[in-house]
Amino acid sequence: MAFAAGGTVALAAGSVHAHGTPVKGIGTPQKGGSDPGPHDPIREQENPDIVNPPATDSGTLPNLRFSFSDAHVRKGSGGWTRQVTQRELGVSTTIAGVDMRLNAGGIRELHWHKEGEWAYMLYGSARITALDSDGGWFVDDVGKGDLWYFPPGVPHSIQGLGPDGCEFLLVFDDGNFDEDSTFLLSDWFKHVPPEILAKNFGVPAETFSQLPSPEAEYIFAGNTPGDLKNDAVAGAPKSRFTFSHRMLAQQPITLKGGTVRITDTSVFPVSKTIAAALVELQPGAMRELHWHPNNDEWQYYLEGEGRMGVFASSGQARTFDFRAGDVGYVPFAMGHYIENTGDKPLRFLELFKSDHYADISLNQWLASTPPALVEQHLHLNAGFMQALSTRKSPIVGG
Repeated sequence: MAFAAGGTVALAAGSVHAHGTPVKGIGTPQKGGSDPGPHDPIREQENPDIVNPPATDSGTLPNLRFSFSDAHVRKGSGGWTRQVTQRELGVSTTIAGVDMRLNAGGIRELHWHKEGEWAYMLYGSARITALDSDGGWFVDDVGKGDLWYFPPGVPHSIQGLGPDGCEFLLVFDDGNFDEDSTFLLSDWFKHVPPEILAKNFGVPAETFSQLPSPEAEYIFAGNTPGDLKNDAVAGAPKSRFTFSHRMLAQQPITLKGGTVRITDTSVFPVSKTIAAALVELQPGAMRELHWHPNNDEWQYYLEGEGRMGVFASSGQARTFDFRAGDVGYVPFAMGHYIENTGDKPLRFLELFKSDHYADISLNQWLASTPPALVEQHLHLNAGFMQALSTRKSPIVGG
């Protein structure tokens, strides 16, 4: 998909279901029927587990999926941005996400937020800058798979580098976050009397007679910066904080069906409000049945195709299908699994409003409970009990 100059979206051609394709209950062919009325065959093809849910799905669990492809795109001279917040995905109360593209030289202007900002580089390279509350400056270049985190109130900037700029995912620790509510440098200058600016900076008031429009400065075209060392601030202290992190350089947990990298304050100390895991599942592999005891889970799908089944207690369960660019959400403590349903690796991020990553394995829990107690609950045979493992395996199958 590409955003053209006029705002059009180019879609890759693909086969779709013919009008009137039967909608059947999986495992219960006597249920369901055709759909001769108005419908969207493209959506149906993308969401087979919504159209034909597993027989185990039940109840009225709310929507837990939203695609960035359905989000409004805001364009500037230096790139574009779109966001998925609680306004787009109502259940997402703890985290909001932004997908941003900066062309080479494109600048996300100097700004700060009330919320903490965590980022994952999706493509290309960027230069980031920040100033901590002790007056220490920070500047670094980040590439694909790298992270950054700016605590609430820390001013910063992002600029695309050559040859083709960058694209990155921003994650904020409040579902109600709005990119349009950012504290912008140009916006503040526009709303301070010139004589006050003159007194503050020690220059004539006329200096501020031609300030740019904040709307034009949000994401604007700039000059591609040179060597990183040239942006070091002479005569000023360097920050004692490291606001960037090389996630892909971490040693992964490697299992038969894939890998997991966990990044929280144990390896990225400054990231005090966002913990993350990067998961890769091989075809047929599955993120085991589990839940999280620390907070809701916000997901971003990087590549591949998969499905997620969520158990919400009280007989409620629902299955959702995902592909690259989709956001998934699991409310606090709900049991779930994620399965690779495609023929290529499925890669996604798990994100939490927390300083640490935590999960509870269903398999490990049952294996660590007196066997007689488990048997009385589930009435399963000895073969099941022997298959349980006290060692957690985040990925199974594959």
